[in-house]
Amino acid sequence: MTTQTLSAPEVYHGQFGEFTITQSDRTGVIIYRAGLMVAALSFAIGSALVLLNNNPAVVTGLTPLYACFSLALGVSLFTIHIYMVLLHRMLQVFWAIGSIASMILALSSSEPLAVTVYNQPMTLFGVGFIFVALTGIYFKEAFCFNRVETKVLTVTVPLLLLGHLVGILPTQGESLLLGIWATLFLVFALRKTVQAIPADIGDKSVFTYLKEQRLAKV
Repeated sequence: MTTQTLSAPEVYHGQFGEFTITQSDRTGVIIYRAGLMVAALSFAIGSALVLLNNNPAVVTGLTPLYACFSLALGVSLFTIHIYMVLLHRMLQVFWAIGSIASMILALSSSEPLAVTVYNQPMTLFGVGFIFVALTGIYFKEAFCFNRVETKVLTVTVPLLLLGHLVGILPTQGESLLLGIWATLFLVFALRKTVQAIPADIGDKSVFTYLKEQRLAKV
C-alpha cells in the first residue's frame, strides 16, 4: 500500500453525489463541539451556584458565566452544520438579539443580570431569544441523532422559560427544571465529544446542491 493511498481522503456517497471531508470540515466540528462544552460547563456551574448555594453574593458571579455561555453558544451557532440556510440564519439572529438584550440589561440595571431577569420576567422577551437559539440546537440534534437528552431539553427549556414568564411554576418546580436542564446539557455536550466527526458534517452533497439552486435563482 503506497503513501498516496494512505493519505487519500475517504470518498462518501451523498444524496446528490460524492464528496470528501476536509481538515477544515473537521476543525469546524471540533470548534462547534468545543463551544457547546464551554457553554454547557458555564451553564452548569451557574446553575449549581444558584441551586446549591444560599449566599446571595454568588449571584454577582453569574454574569461573567453567562457572558462566557453566550459567547461559546455564538461560536457553536456559527460553526454548526444545518441544511436549511434560513433556519441557520434565524438561530444566529435569535442569538444576536438575546445577547444584545442581555448586554443592555447588564449595563443599564443596578442589579446583577440574573436578578433583573428573575424579578422582571418580561425581560425574557429580549434575553429569552438566546435560549430560543439554544433550543434550536437541541431540536436539530434530536431530529438528526434521536438523542434522548436533546428531546427532553427541547421541551424543558420552553417549559421553564414560559412557565416563569407567565408565573405558573412554583419555585421548587423551576429549580427542578433548571437542574434537569443543566444536567442534560452537560450530558449532551459530553456525548458529542465521542461522536464520529463525519456525523456532524452531514451530507455535503446536499449543501452543494442547495447552494447551486440558490445561485441558479440569482
